[in-house]
Amino acid sequence: MEPESAVEFVRQGVTLLLLDVPQYTLIGIDTQMFSVGPAFKGIKMVPPGPHFVYYSSSSRDGKEFSPVIGYFIDGGLSEVIVRKWDQQEERLVKVSEEEEERFSHAVKSLEFDRHLGPYNLTQYGEWKCLSNYLTKNVIERIEPIGGEITVASESGVVKNGPKTSIEKALDEQLKTGKFLSSSSVVKSRKRCYYTSVPHVIKQKGMRGEELTSLNLDKTELLESILVKDYASSEDILIGELQFSYIAFLMGQSLEAFFQWKSLVSLLLGCSEAPFRTRTKLFTKFIKVIYYQLKYGLQNNRAESNGAGVGVDESWFSADSFLHRLCKDFFSLVQDVQMVDGDLLTWTRKLKELLESSLGWKFQKNSEVDGIYFEDDDEYAPVIEMLDDTSCSEA
Repeated sequence: MEPESAVEFVRQGVTLLLLDVPQYTLIGIDTQMFSVGPAFKGIKMVPPGPHFVYYSSSSRDGKEFSPVIGYFIDGGLSEVIVRKWDQQEERLVKVSEEEEERFSHAVKSLEFDRHLGPYNLTQYGEWKCLSNYLTKNVIERIEPIGGEITVASESGVVKNGPKTSIEKALDEQLKTGKFLSSSSVVKSRKRCYYTSVPHVIKQKGMRGEELTSLNLDKTELLESILVKDYASSEDILIGELQFSYIAFLMGQSLEAFFQWKSLVSLLLGCSEAPFRTRTKLFTKFIKVIYYQLKYGLQNNRAESNGAGVGVDESWFSADSFLHRLCKDFFSLVQDVQMVDGDLLTWTRKLKELLESSLGWKFQKNSEVDGIYFEDDDEYAPVIEMLDDTSCSEA
């Protein structure tokens, strides 16, 4: 980057001033992670908008790490966000308004510039594909009191939540990782305010076959939740799906994994909504989960210096909830007479990703790939294969 352009990025971008962070601490922002050196004082050139900051304090030899603590920010143009390391609590804390104003002036005068690591702008597109529905409103409605997300405050979730072999494997990985016992774990720290998604629909006075039908097709439940909890906003629902995935993958939150699973199960459990009432929502959803899994299943995600969980392939074995739901959804798309072209395109891309990355097979009586339309079918949609590198709205 030309020096003049770099200075302009520094001045207009968000700056995270992170003071007194101990050496070897792992600090991440979005899809990037840094190991703190002796001169580190923060990150510059962060594009304005929503981001996820997370960190894990280290032992003196840099081999053991405390549970990850993470929080979302929504930085404005040229904003300076200041945090300072609290040695007693072993975590980053906010500074006073007077200190923040003083430090902000120093940052804008470039006094800290040589101590700030640059945000890797080449990875920003990848982050946007994981967060393009995250807004300040979505973050504020879900984040816990104080904003900090950590698995260390989720003992009740760990104890009562895991049921399947996949979830038990995740629980075990979190518990047996090389984590330090840290005083930064505050027992009273609150959990996230996720939307409640019932697993089984029950209604008084309804006959057994009607209840069975409701639970087989979750369209009515989806409509009810959209109206009651999201003020009919599809984008807020998708925003919560992205919030929970990021908090799970980068922040190691088991609670977030359960919420992500609940939302995925709700949406993939709908038979009517994708083709009749909520086609645009489902196109957005399939596109979002495609990029989530594409990122999470990359080979190097499991190698995160001991701090991040990553997405281990064993969590997505052929007996997992995701395999079952995707298999049913792909079959449903094949069987329906008319399918929106964009929805079909992204469904096929998701199917191909799961087959190539995990070796899953979704076989149904078809000549090509399980989602197939005869050439002479008058209802067959025109399919345009979209570029993987763009996750913006069509």
